[in-house]
Amino acid sequence: PDAQHRRGFRIGCTADGAEGPVHLDVAVQAEPELRIVGERLTADGVVLLETALRDPGRRAVQAAWHTAGSAPVTRAPLPDDRLGTPLLPLRVAGKTDGQRRVLAAAEQMVVALRSVFACDPRPGRMREPVPTGSGRLLGGCDNLADVLWRTRAECGRRHAQFVAAVRAGCAGPVEDVLAEPALGGVVRALLDRGDGVRTGLGRLGYGELRYLALALVLFTGPGVLEVDPAGEVPAALQTLTVLADGFDRGLDVRQRAELLRLAARMCDRGHIRLV
Repeated sequence: PDAQHRRGFRIGCTADGAEGPVHLDVAVQAEPELRIVGERLTADGVVLLETALRDPGRRAVQAAWHTAGSAPVTRAPLPDDRLGTPLLPLRVAGKTDGQRRVLAAAEQMVVALRSVFACDPRPGRMREPVPTGSGRLLGGCDNLADVLWRTRAECGRRHAQFVAAVRAGCAGPVEDVLAEPALGGVVRALLDRGDGVRTGLGRLGYGELRYLALALVLFTGPGVLEVDPAGEVPAALQTLTVLADGFDRGLDVRQRAELLRLAARMCDRGHIRLV
């Protein structure tokens, strides 16, 4: 922490597209309270938006964005509890070439960030039966059984590939991965071992459940994952980014290798990225 007992971190990303590489860097204060204290949006070496916390007593940052008109930049306060980049269309008129460049870069970055699915499977919750719902997978994969209930019949080829991946990463024979209804209007997920033998997910190990959930994520897309799809981009051109911090947590060497091979294969198809 600094002299004011503040602690934080910096994080950034790059979104490539029609405007070329657009870079976003953010400084976040985590303690004593969460707030965004700095942000910079750049493209081709030009700073398009820059914010900074000037007065810690105010819940606002001072922002300056590229104008390239009669004044080189426009300055105004922005709230410190949200990113400034998504707010630019509400503040920038788009009258000058510079302003239009700012808006185009901001749109490219926002569309990229909206297409991110943060995934951290929680095996403890995946073991329990769940109510049927939207069939869209949550970030913790708690509702995996509900998703299997929906997706198993949607695409037989994709499901067969998923089962093959599960077979490669789980102990014992695996003929199918399915969900079945149980008392109380819920569904539970099972592994079909063949010869009429089935194993509930509640009996699988921590690493096996994380492996199974991450494999399912890699085989699905925006229509199955709980993300906000970019309606501005045709479905055939959309790329989903899966953010899996601690990707290999709980996995053994074989599971990690199998999952990385699967991730490389899915990413090669061009519609998914794994971070």
